[in-house]
Amino acid sequence: MAPADGVVSFAGHVVDRGVLTLTHPDGTRSSFEPVDAVVDLGAAVSRGETVATLQAGPSHCPGVPCLHWGVRRGPDYVDPLGLVAGTGPVVLLP
Repeated sequence: MAPADGVVSFAGHVVDRGVLTLTHPDGTRSSFEPVDAVVDLGAAVSRGETVATLQAGPSHCPGVPCLHWGVRRGPDYVDPLGLVAGTGPVVLLP
C-alpha cells in the first residue's frame, strides 16, 4: 500500500525483479521491490491505496518472501522506518 499520497514515477523491472517508485509531494521517493505493480506509470495514488503485490517466486530472504522499501530525499537514502511512528532503526542482516 502507498505509504503516502504520490504519483507513480517508475513501474517496471530492474534486472530480474519488479520495482515500483512513488514520488511524494515533498519530493521524497519511495521504492518497493520485488513487486508487481497494480497501478500505471503517472497515476496519482492516495495513502493506503494498494499499489502493488509481492512478486511470487524465490526470495533471497531465507525461507520467507520479503519486501524491500527504500526512501530517498534527493540523492540520499533515509531510514523508512523513521517515517513510521513507533518503529526502531533499520538493521542490516548479514
